[in-house]
Amino acid sequence: MMGTSHEAMNTMMEQMMGKESEEQMHIAMGKRLSGCDTSAAFPSQGIGFMPMMQMMTGGWGGFSWVFMILWWALIIVGIVALIKLITSQSRGGRGHEKPFGFAQGRSPLEILKERYAKGEIDKKEFEDKKKDLA
Repeated sequence: MMGTSHEAMNTMMEQMMGKESEEQMHIAMGKRLSGCDTSAAFPSQGIGFMPMMQMMTGGWGGFSWVFMILWWALIIVGIVALIKLITSQSRGGRGHEKPFGFAQGRSPLEILKERYAKGEIDKKEFEDKKKDLA
């Protein structure tokens, strides 16, 4: 917690548990969060804070790391999706193709010339289709 929210939480903990128990709560949280004693016991007066403290300090069977991995995976997937969206729009993306399956920037005559060059059609067929296009 940062700023005034931390001070407000401290005041509330002091009112509920007393100054000494509030200090013991901070010591236990520090040990758990730093990893030097992940089983540090919270003061008995802090029982009302236990669900929140367990979540903050990696309790509940140690599954908090799973949620952290899922959170970062979601962020990474979002960034990748955003990059794909931006790059597909800059290249024209789907839905911007010319009608009849023509590739962007290629005319029917260019496609006909390409087919003739590949040997897919002979000279007579090329000339007939070229005349039809003109």
